Amino acid sequence: MSQQGKVTKEEALEYHIGGKIGINVKTVCNTARDLSMAYSPGVAHPCLEIQKDNELAYTYTNKANLVAVMTNSTAILGLGDLGPVAGKPVMEGKSVLFKKFAGIDSFDIEIDCYDIDQFVEICRATAPTFGGINLEDIKAPQCFDIEQKLQALVDIPVMHDDQHGTAMITSAGLINALEIGNKKIEDLKIVISGAGAAGIACGKMYKLLGAQHIVMIDTKGVIHSGRTDLNKYKAEFAIETSDRTLEDAMRGADMFLGLSAPGVVSQEMVKSMNPYPIIFALANPTPEILPEEVFAVRDDVMMGTGRSDYPNQVNNVLGFPFIFRGALDVRATKVTEGMKMAAAIALAKLAKEEVPAYVKAAYGGEELSFGKGYIIPKPFDRRAFVWVSCAVAEAAVKDGVARVKDFDAKAYRAKLQAIIDAEVK
Repeated sequence: MSQQGKVTKEEALEYHIGGKIGINVKTVCNTARDLSMAYSPGVAHPCLEIQKDNELAYTYTNKANLVAVMTNSTAILGLGDLGPVAGKPVMEGKSVLFKKFAGIDSFDIEIDCYDIDQFVEICRATAPTFGGINLEDIKAPQCFDIEQKLQALVDIPVMHDDQHGTAMITSAGLINALEIGNKKIEDLKIVISGAGAAGIACGKMYKLLGAQHIVMIDTKGVIHSGRTDLNKYKAEFAIETSDRTLEDAMRGADMFLGLSAPGVVSQEMVKSMNPYPIIFALANPTPEILPEEVFAVRDDVMMGTGRSDYPNQVNNVLGFPFIFRGALDVRATKVTEGMKMAAAIALAKLAKEEVPAYVKAAYGGEELSFGKGYIIPKPFDRRAFVWVSCAVAEAAVKDGVARVKDFDAKAYRAKLQAIIDAEVK
């Protein structure tokens, strides 16, 4: 095995041989009687009960714990449009994370379709099978239309994780960074480099938190009110400003969010930011600027990347498994802004808790406590399973999108806590 954290091509290919997911049978099927229960004639009884009340599918089938991971592979990682088949390893990987972190079963479904309405119709037609749909690796701006149109047609939660996962995790970090830096979000100048799915979703969530001054930058420069080449999603962030380049925007900035390209931020740009700046440089595997480059020129920065070998990793696995766990467990019909915000706030609060020994051990015994180097919980902190799932479930009930009407928040938290207690003994 190679050095920890370093993965060779050969190791990766060997790891994926045969695929990463399969199907386990949850019930007994060892005798002729079992067979008659699992299939004909016994299976007719739940079919007829579900026909009378479709909600019983959550009782008599796996719908209550099954998510579809659906894509047309138009934006696979940072590799672009690889075609539906080549995207399958990523979607299988997403299924692994659903199961590993939240106990959720999922099917990866790669769809050979590039027409928005046709893609939506295919997803809609499969919706009776699932308790939720996770859209994945679909390029902007079509991903926005697909999510909105599909959610309007189905009565199960739909979420494009590339948008909202990053928004939730960085919002959690932002909430804590504001506290440490003694700043108010309405006073911040926030620079977002990258106007794709994640960048726009992050900008929208920061606005919900109270941000009033966001400078967004795409491949052509600052998105300002004088531009005539903007789609409706980018146009929402067009502002009156004299800033035209990233260098312009970084002067006097309080926060930088990078969802763009390696090395686009210089040390001079970092020096031009306001005191106690927040930098989330999330281009992967090489960020817009490396932490060591940042800390070589100033020491008051709160910084995160998308990498596990630096502090404050922004990893969507802190979000999507638990968004769907909470949503499934109250049989939610959609994912609301309130549910996403509840997830972000829960993560922010969790980062202030004392870190368990098993989490420190997973990161080489590193000392972890709330502060500039620890404003986001670690991905292997299993408490996120409880904190975020519970927050999401309660928000779904509050927002009126939960089918479960007698939800007991205290009992639900105890149930999830018992699961992780058994894991970490």
